[in-house]
Amino acid sequence: MAVVEAAGEKEQKVILVGLTNCKESFYALDWTLRHHFSGEAKPGAAASKLVVVYAKPTPSSVIGFGGLGAVDILPFVESSLSEIATSVIAEARELCVAKTTSEVVYEVIEGDASTVLCDAVEKFQADLLVLGSYGYPSIKRTVIRSVKDYCAHNARCNVMIVKQPMQEN
Repeated sequence: MAVVEAAGEKEQKVILVGLTNCKESFYALDWTLRHHFSGEAKPGAAASKLVVVYAKPTPSSVIGFGGLGAVDILPFVESSLSEIATSVIAEARELCVAKTTSEVVYEVIEGDASTVLCDAVEKFQADLLVLGSYGYPSIKRTVIRSVKDYCAHNARCNVMIVKQPMQEN
């Protein structure tokens, strides 16, 4: 997975950014673009490849199973989730274009974010997985089963969690 030199050519390093529909996630994408794709790469270094992945929740994970009327609202939930996915990818594309990064792979993959991201790391043979941090306290992270914790322990690459700077009041 590392940058390898073969027959005089260097392979591209693959950086995968996992997105959600939140400002922390887009801050992580912006940070990645500024630090890895700003055109200030080291001389002789191969350009990195950027992959942006949005894990779209399944409708059943949003509404639960067996609730009264769940079958009736399933198409509306699916439509809403698809609209959110389209919006997230469009915003990511705008950010990448604004930072003059045009060669990007955008993927929307349905499923649990933890497994979607770890599977995407394998699919794209990523060298680095970048995720945004919500800044939740440890108790809340434990209760809500942190995607970042899961990925840090199970992704087959390095994982970077990008925190936003503290806001001064």
